[in-house]
Amino acid sequence: MLIERIRECFGYGKVYYSRHARAEMENEEFGEILEQETYEAVLSGKLIENYPKDVPYPSCLIYGLTRNGRPIHLVCAYSESEGIVVIVTAYEPNPEKWFDFTRRKQ
Repeated sequence: MLIERIRECFGYGKVYYSRHARAEMENEEFGEILEQETYEAVLSGKLIENYPKDVPYPSCLIYGLTRNGRPIHLVCAYSESEGIVVIVTAYEPNPEKWFDFTRRKQ
C-alpha cells in the first residue's frame, strides 16, 4: 500500500522536500510547519486522494494530525525505483474549504 511505503521512507530518512514544499511550510498562513510535524502527520495519516498518473512519480494527498492535534495535508510523490518520497507541498487545510479535512467543499 502506498501510504505504508511512504511511512517506511520517512522512517529511513528517505524524504526530499521540494523547493515549493519548503516555501509553503515556511510561509504557512496558520504558522510554520516543521519537518517533525510532517513526519507525525504521515504516521497518523490516511490517504485521501490518489494521483497515480502524476509525473515523474505517482503521488497522493495525505491527511494526518500532529502529536499536538494540528491537521496537516501533504502531497507526497513516491519513486519506487529510487525508494524515496518527495514532498511536493505541505499545508494546514483551511476548514472553510474542507469537510473534516478529508473532503473538499464545493
